[in-house]
Amino acid sequence: MDRISNLPLGIIETILCLLPIEEAARTSILSTGWRYLWIKIPKLAFYESKFEVAAYRAEPSVLERTFDMPSKRKDMATRCTLFYAIYQVLLIHQGLIREFALSMKADESCVEIDHIILNLSMKKTVKILKLELKRRYKLPKSFFSLHQLTDLHLSDCALELQPSFNGFASLTTLYLELLGAFDKTFLHFLSSCPLLKRLTLKCDASTIICVSNFTIVDLFDCLPVIEYLSFWFDIVLCFGADRLPKELPTTLVHLKHLFIQYISFRHMYGLPFVFLLIRSAPNVEKLKLEMMEETCLEEHEFGSVSLKEYSNIMLERLDELEIINFSNAENELDFVKLILAKSPVLKILRICLSDGFAKDEELRISKTLLRLTGASTVVNIIAS
Repeated sequence: MDRISNLPLGIIETILCLLPIEEAARTSILSTGWRYLWIKIPKLAFYESKFEVAAYRAEPSVLERTFDMPSKRKDMATRCTLFYAIYQVLLIHQGLIREFALSMKADESCVEIDHIILNLSMKKTVKILKLELKRRYKLPKSFFSLHQLTDLHLSDCALELQPSFNGFASLTTLYLELLGAFDKTFLHFLSSCPLLKRLTLKCDASTIICVSNFTIVDLFDCLPVIEYLSFWFDIVLCFGADRLPKELPTTLVHLKHLFIQYISFRHMYGLPFVFLLIRSAPNVEKLKLEMMEETCLEEHEFGSVSLKEYSNIMLERLDELEIINFSNAENELDFVKLILAKSPVLKILRICLSDGFAKDEELRISKTLLRLTGASTVVNIIAS
């Protein structure tokens, strides 16, 4: 223990930040010198799952024993224990809070979380905020005054902008999962983050409600300096997929990493959308696609697209292409061949086959992939 105690204060602080908050608090009993160190750490993270065992020790009810299901009484006890712990920590905390994380089940309206966010907004020090909540918790007014944020992670929250919202001028990283919002609100929110460089969107037409006549052009107009972009393909359906242009009016010159999940080349807008981004992002270095099974498509979503329409593309900076869940469906192999032919500096081609192949078929496809050639003389092809 003496060796650790003699470390520089900054290193001790880093170690404490890596511990779960309850473990960091327990270091206060080690010695007098350690008693108040944990209340000054800049990172606070609270997870409901970590409090489940300690929160409720009463004898299970007959209903719980019969169906092996937690009761509302147990859920309430867990929540009360968690909120009490958070309030106690915030009350005695003496340092600057730079990062705050909360993961729990929350109702659409939760006054306890509202109070926590209000407390953080008044401190004006939080730069990284992670809220993983359930049941579309509605973000309170105080959330929009967290102007110092640089990183924001929202999961299963509902967004309604306040008239006084002036944007997050310092935000560079944004992660949105199952965000509930109207399309106009969603675009306004993105456009209010002018320095946004990294964006992950795990949203679709069931969470982004389309009531206006916006297009995919309007979406990308909100991302002028984007460098890393990851999203579900279904987001396209929220913004006029039937009105896809050949190329975006504004080139995404800063975009280096592009990751599209749950896309199918059998979808009528699958290939057109991929090539729209390829044409509009001349400096992309890594392209990653996670394919979706054809069985997930509705009958009206199927379409046929000829790759000859895109023979004039060029990916002069692309050095890595990765395709996950490759099933050798229509156009998938031809797409790989085209990208190989148009990528003179490609270094890595990584293909992860889907699980549905028999062993001999998997071996045949792997051999076909490994024999492919293209414009690059140094490409390493990996098929697994």
